[in-house]
Amino acid sequence: MRKESTQEFAVIFDMDGVIVDSNPVHRRALVQFFDRHNIILTEQELREKVFGRTNEEWLREAFPGITEEKINRYIEEKEALYRELYADTIEPLPGLRNFLDSLRSHNIPLAIATSAPKVNADWVLDKTQLAGYFQTILTAKNVELGKPHPEIYLKTASALDVAPASCIVFEDSLSGMEAAGRAGAVVVGVSTTHSPEEMQGTAMIIEDFTGLDYEKVVSLPNPKRNPALIDS
Repeated sequence: MRKESTQEFAVIFDMDGVIVDSNPVHRRALVQFFDRHNIILTEQELREKVFGRTNEEWLREAFPGITEEKINRYIEEKEALYRELYADTIEPLPGLRNFLDSLRSHNIPLAIATSAPKVNADWVLDKTQLAGYFQTILTAKNVELGKPHPEIYLKTASALDVAPASCIVFEDSLSGMEAAGRAGAVVVGVSTTHSPEEMQGTAMIIEDFTGLDYEKVVSLPNPKRNPALIDS
């Protein structure tokens, strides 16, 4: 039985498009990767079928019948391209470090829940020097079912020892927002990947973290009072 948490709430961040505005770089890496392998995807297909999902999931769709060995090799190939393209320009989203400092000053538990491989999460947090803020970091290797399934958010809440309904999740992808909502969390949309119009039903929509602090998120509605964020 879960013990009662003494925390008001916890905050969970997706990584790509939230911690860093990396999806334009992922797109460039994906275009180069698909060009190498003679596959053409439209911008809409990239947004709907690739972003927010695990590499393994979209690789299985792009390459029917692909072997496990080739999946691992293609993941390494694509992510190496991404890190090479992003190494000189990576930086946190504006205002993020100040927001994390504000949450930490109130002892709010912080976590990352990303569909990215662990090697990318470690690399991003090292390059941005943000690793020390997060008590829990879950990546693609920690789940069997990728977003929009809520597994990663349910597991992250459990790792923080808080109820999913006591979590505020920052997400940029439609599949990620659906996953967080199905877990029962409060969802904040970060409009780096999708337009605000595509993010209706969230508790708040932000462009970045500029001006955001503890006081501005502590009053967000509890998801139990917002049926749009609950899996029916």
